[in-house]
Amino acid sequence: MSRAIETSIFTEMTELARRTGAINLGQGVPELDSPPALLSDVSAAVLAGHNQYPPAFGVPELREAVAAHQRRHYGLGPEPDGEVLVTTGATEALASAFLALTGPGDEILTLDPCYDAYPAGARLSGASLVAVPLVSEGEGFALDADALRAAVTPRTRLLVLNTPHNPTGKVFTAAELAAIAELCRERDLTVVTDEVYEHLTYEDGLAHTPIAALPGMWERTLTISSAGKTFNATGWKVGWVSGPARLVAAVTAVKQFLTYASGTPYQAAIAGALNAVEPWAASLRATLRANRDLLAEGLAGAGLRPYRAESGYFIQADVRPWGYADGHAFCRDLPARAGVVAIPTSAFRHAGPDPVPWLVRFTFCRRAESLREAAKRLAAGAAAAAPSDR
Repeated sequence: MSRAIETSIFTEMTELARRTGAINLGQGVPELDSPPALLSDVSAAVLAGHNQYPPAFGVPELREAVAAHQRRHYGLGPEPDGEVLVTTGATEALASAFLALTGPGDEILTLDPCYDAYPAGARLSGASLVAVPLVSEGEGFALDADALRAAVTPRTRLLVLNTPHNPTGKVFTAAELAAIAELCRERDLTVVTDEVYEHLTYEDGLAHTPIAALPGMWERTLTISSAGKTFNATGWKVGWVSGPARLVAAVTAVKQFLTYASGTPYQAAIAGALNAVEPWAASLRATLRANRDLLAEGLAGAGLRPYRAESGYFIQADVRPWGYADGHAFCRDLPARAGVVAIPTSAFRHAGPDPVPWLVRFTFCRRAESLREAAKRLAAGAAAAAPSDR
């Protein structure tokens, strides 16, 4: 089977949860409510007849809302016409960018571990993904700027930057972003970002900064985000890309032959929600911060060692205290041992041997009662017999 159409780890583990009745802390599907006004607005849009193809670039109201959001939050100034494109989720935006800007023989640079859409998109375009490992440092991760610089070759066309980062929960620091930007300017690299967790950062002083806002970076950066994570509406699949007109036009040329356009009533409703995102995002951050702390306490109480989660939906845990040196083995056994499903972090590795194969990713975008029940099950699983050879 071609690797481009393999079953993803998310599908595999979600099916395992369904078969076993385990609590699914693997896939980042929120169990939390969406803003009531957003749901009311999409219902109104459907009933008002906004159910046909939208414009190929996206409904004007949403493009205007994205442009206003970028100005309000980051001081960026994309024009709604020509510098903002609405896509069928961030994943389509990423795939379209890869297909538009790379081809056979090219290299796409990113940081490991990384979301599995990146290597899949590279394979579709015929490019090679070059993944530079983040350094596991204490209870978090750090950029190895020297390793990133050394990985750039004459064939490098794109650098894909995911911050806030999945699966590690890392928010790149100002110094790390400056180092990446300097490299991109020196080597004339185009940057494609994945910023879907932009509103979900939890630590003081670690608010999200788009690399496009750094000096000399707007003209070489495509910024991608979406509504799914911000509004607990992952099934709506509405994303967007913004940047200089020449780069957005290249993405549009590909995107028109993928979905062409989609989600008319959802786009109309999200436009209003994005214009008033701040109070909603503050409330959601507070909920997810409490959930993160609840899950971290549950993992620690079960004898596992949680890493620091600065953002997003996920927390890493060291599973060696349970007698496992391999996260895949742990995740295969976990549903039977504890009635919980998780994802091995090594599934996100694409740079050779995993230096920390014992890390496993758990999600906390669930209701508090689900996380409490998962903590109870993990505590019971900790008391079960340890594996003899893992």
